[in-house]
Amino acid sequence: MGEWKAKTKAVHDGVRRSQYNEVSEAIFLTQGFVYDSAEQAEARFIETGPDEFIYARYGNPTVRMFEERLASIEGTGDGFAVASGMAAVNVTLMAAAQPGMRIVAARALFGSCLYILEWLAKFGAEVVYVDGTSEAEWRAALTGGADLVFLETISNPTLEVIDIALVAGLAHAAGALLVVDNTFSTPVGASAAARGADVVIYSTTKHIDGGGRGLGGVVLGSEDFIRGTFEPYAKHTGAALSPFNAWMHLKGLDTLDLRVRAMAESAAQIADALAGHAALGRMIYPGRPDHPQHAVAARQMDHGGTMLALDLAGGKDAAFRFLNALQIPVISNNLGDAKSIVTHPATTTHQRLPDEQKQLLGITPGLVRFSVGLEDAGDLVADIRAALAGL
Repeated sequence: MGEWKAKTKAVHDGVRRSQYNEVSEAIFLTQGFVYDSAEQAEARFIETGPDEFIYARYGNPTVRMFEERLASIEGTGDGFAVASGMAAVNVTLMAAAQPGMRIVAARALFGSCLYILEWLAKFGAEVVYVDGTSEAEWRAALTGGADLVFLETISNPTLEVIDIALVAGLAHAAGALLVVDNTFSTPVGASAAARGADVVIYSTTKHIDGGGRGLGGVVLGSEDFIRGTFEPYAKHTGAALSPFNAWMHLKGLDTLDLRVRAMAESAAQIADALAGHAALGRMIYPGRPDHPQHAVAARQMDHGGTMLALDLAGGKDAAFRFLNALQIPVISNNLGDAKSIVTHPATTTHQRLPDEQKQLLGITPGLVRFSVGLEDAGDLVADIRAALAGL
């Protein structure tokens, strides 16, 4: 399997079949597991083998298939699935925490990630924020050393693109563990591990599920990190992924490559169709040459991504009228779905950020995050143009 391409691994890797040799992966809905003897139970609690389980909070056959398949796609030694993308971020940072640790993080992070970093700072961690697109700021912040570096490959919602390989070199020279949330890029867009990330996080709620059905998250890294650092904290703090959700996300992996590439192709068509529109103050898409980090995106990703950011020239009023006029996309705060989804970050996902921080991050009153789905690209362009014309 090691020589298979990611598209093949996404369909076949990590399968564990029962005695019935089922085609589709089985859902093992059980909290616990039965032992043949007291001696076997004792041995299992000392050390478990690859097909031996103790308790669903520690591991489950369906969940394990999901973990192994994603680790294979990303190219890491192991993985651990948890209940949500934010659980993945939280458990990773808390498991790696140590007294007086120094964390260097990109400034453009999801609000809940900023909350966790602020929580760590309350307990003595030094947290330094930098402009993730600035090599000079990364160099300056990491000159004195660090314990952990944290970033999102593509920031939410302004779609800044960070050069993983560059930051990896600087982080490792500083003695830091590099943790990358690669959700917006997806495993199809770019393997963060191949570019130097030590730990890779995905909110599997997004593109991997792809149908708006269930929450999930996964943390991928070396076997030493997953089993030695992450698992001891994760299994005792209860962020276990439901076997049913693991099964749904396993089935999402079957079509992930096809869906993401189709969505990215539509996003590129929409971006080209909207470029220069009079109603837009900005149109942000990493796949276009006018994106500030287009060169990084072209080098790092196989496509321009499935997300756009549209900054309406008329501010919040124009953004709301635009959202309410759209006929195809739904207004929600998820992304990576088969349905196109629009969000107004300043009043929803990022509304709790202070105004000065929103301004610093480019989250303006007119900014709309657009997650492109699987609808016909021509229909989406026509719908967007009609909504803009109404402004």
